[in-house]
Amino acid sequence: MYQGLDPNIDVRLLRATYLLLKEKNVSRVAALLGHSQPAVSLSLKRARAVFGDPLLVRSGQRWVTTERGREIQALLEAVLGQLTEATEAGRDFDPATAELRLRVATMNCFGAFLIPAVVASIRAEAPGVCVDFFAPTERTDLAGELGDRTDLVIGSWLAPPGNLRSSTLLHCSIACVMRKDHPLARLSRIDLGEYMKYDHVSPTPIANAAYSPIDAPLAQLGLRRRVGVTVPEYAQIPQLLRRTDLVFSTAKPYADYIAETAGFGELTVVPAPREFGEMQLYMQWHERAHASRPNQWLRNLIRQEARRFDHALNDLSYEAPRREAVPAA
Repeated sequence: MYQGLDPNIDVRLLRATYLLLKEKNVSRVAALLGHSQPAVSLSLKRARAVFGDPLLVRSGQRWVTTERGREIQALLEAVLGQLTEATEAGRDFDPATAELRLRVATMNCFGAFLIPAVVASIRAEAPGVCVDFFAPTERTDLAGELGDRTDLVIGSWLAPPGNLRSSTLLHCSIACVMRKDHPLARLSRIDLGEYMKYDHVSPTPIANAAYSPIDAPLAQLGLRRRVGVTVPEYAQIPQLLRRTDLVFSTAKPYADYIAETAGFGELTVVPAPREFGEMQLYMQWHERAHASRPNQWLRNLIRQEARRFDHALNDLSYEAPRREAVPAA
């Protein structure tokens, strides 16, 4: 039976404790919370007293979580998620007057189209809402990010991870971009054998090939293309293609876009090997944010903008294990 909480426990302490157990880094947690490092160190000291365990201990130059600390971390993730749902579910959300900051991970070529359109709609509907878009790296724990401080992930995996809620935004064909005098430029469609003969350029927001809409189908066929150059930004790719014999594989709308706007008339687009199938763009979020009114609003806004790409969007019917139904307009 409930007997009341220890008076030393409050939500701020629970959140700081969870972040400390997750990040294992006082300075990083201080930056996330906007607190000083001494204040975060004091929170750790308080948490140790409340839970009767060191929670984090030194192992050489790094911190590791104790066995009790791992139990507390899992418990706090569930409790904080439930508290968020409980406080937001009964709260009216008016985009026109809301003041908050959202965080969205994007890792796909559709950013050139989708992000500007989404930002324009956000500024029109909710001028007080700020959004931090960021590109994950190969070290980013997306499930952990969504479970804690990231609201949405937008990506073009071959298939989305099944442990999160998912919604398909659009899907379209895959094409290759190259110089007009490239040996592949004369083909009506590139076959797989020819494709594998040439070096390729690839952006690297995430290095895991299992999530790549290009490398994952090849891996399923027991193949691995030669990526001659990787770059940190999509904007660098057109200049590389103009000056080299590299090939860039991407969604056809984006292939057409860079050939027409950044290729200076020197690039051409050819359909990719049929084995690649179609590229799909997904939106994913954690269970903790499913009932959040701001998150629901943002998801619906992104869906509406995705529908504007009529030339690419023809199916919103992806059935994920816990897929959210698309609300009626």
